[in-house]
Amino acid sequence: MTDKAFQDYYPEYFAHCYGCGSMNDLGHQIKSFWEGDESVCHFQPKPYHTAIPGYVYGGLLASLVDCHGTGTAAAAGYRAENRAMDTEPPLRYLTASLHVDYLKPTPMGPILEVRAKVKEVKGRKVVIEEWIIANGVITVKGEVVAVQVPESLVKELLKDGG
Repeated sequence: MTDKAFQDYYPEYFAHCYGCGSMNDLGHQIKSFWEGDESVCHFQPKPYHTAIPGYVYGGLLASLVDCHGTGTAAAAGYRAENRAMDTEPPLRYLTASLHVDYLKPTPMGPILEVRAKVKEVKGRKVVIEEWIIANGVITVKGEVVAVQVPESLVKELLKDGG
């Protein structure tokens, strides 16, 4: 595992996401890393992430799948181009599709482990298969279809929305 998370390579203008942005003080600020062919992220839900007492809110779980998936897509894009994540131009992916299956209630308390495998890299599209583990049990499975966003579109969106 490297010392620097996928999300640590995002340019500042792309680091404001509630789920994975290092510039968002109120967000989750998840950190994803390669472990061989899988990516992994650990997250400790807070008491306010409650659905019902003792269990994690499903929207939080979906956001973990979402942001870990797009971070993994970016890392996979760099791997597919055989280059380091700190090289230019920066690659950034956004969610085109998010599918989440809740297999069983996720208990509040343990650190959650979010794992992912790259299913497909095809042009600008990356498909990521994911699962969330709590106390050694898979409670959530998901899939993210992420699409590489051209830097010109990002700058246009920032100009229009900022």
